[in-house]
Amino acid sequence: MIEVRQLSRRFGQVQALDDVSFRVSAGEVAGFLGPNGAGKSTCMKILTGSLAPGGGKVRIGDVDVAADPVAAQRLTGFMPEHVPLYPENTVLEFLRFVAALKGVARRDVRAHLDRIVQRCHLEEVTGRLIGHLSKGFRQRVGLAQALVGDPPVLILDEPTSGLDPHQIVEIRELVRGLRGETTVLLSSHILVEVSQVCDRVVILDRGRVVAERAGHDLATDDDLGTVVLTWDGNREEVARSLAEVAGDDAVTLTAEGAEVVIAGNPVEIKPRLVESVVRAGGKLQGLEERGPTLEDLFLRLTGAMPEPDPGDGRMTPRKDAP
Repeated sequence: MIEVRQLSRRFGQVQALDDVSFRVSAGEVAGFLGPNGAGKSTCMKILTGSLAPGGGKVRIGDVDVAADPVAAQRLTGFMPEHVPLYPENTVLEFLRFVAALKGVARRDVRAHLDRIVQRCHLEEVTGRLIGHLSKGFRQRVGLAQALVGDPPVLILDEPTSGLDPHQIVEIRELVRGLRGETTVLLSSHILVEVSQVCDRVVILDRGRVVAERAGHDLATDDDLGTVVLTWDGNREEVARSLAEVAGDDAVTLTAEGAEVVIAGNPVEIKPRLVESVVRAGGKLQGLEERGPTLEDLFLRLTGAMPEPDPGDGRMTPRKDAP
């Protein structure tokens, strides 16, 4: 459904994209992963026809984006990192405006928008001004406008940027629900978050594709981290409550509190651990995350992880690092 072949783009002396090629199959949720400045947003702007490529080809379905950008845009819903919303409109006014722009038939607009509002959990704010909404609700409105018109392809640029852990989980579940019916390309610099949502991940670094992985392969047993908690309250009751979240084998009591081994996304799991302490009557005193960071994982996946120098024990970059 999305095909990118030998895509390049230069800004002055900066090579933003360099011979980028990948495919996203129909109904697949694909992640576009890389650090800030890797070229993700540039590639997405080219995919949506808002930026011309310097070289290479991009197709959405059977449409060459450079040859017919308007036809390609009809097939694509786009949520940029900073969604251009009209703060003086209510949510429903804005979505009606987008429906008119996308050519949704008047007789179908009400039912169509009702379905999208329900899917994005916007029912309680349809009559509120967008300028008065929280960041989480504005992100949901941004996703809703991308869904208007039922485009077969959805391109999302950092959809969880700036959100709190609960809002991240909500957006993630929305995207996960699109699998099989919509082709999704989701950009992020958050490794573990992408592993929870995407079937496959394309990893960019300095404008080049450096790896492609199945989403579930991003986090392995070697990437287990530990959360250390301390609290005032009954130690055994709190430990049992923590085990309900992380599992019996993951919780170890210490002299000060407990160590909890986590295998999933720490952004999601840490709030649940805090809630479990409070639920068991404990008063949380401290929380510390230990173990591999997202940066460590990215360095390992791209082959840039430093290795020990056998001569003096200091760390030196890998010779095959990009």
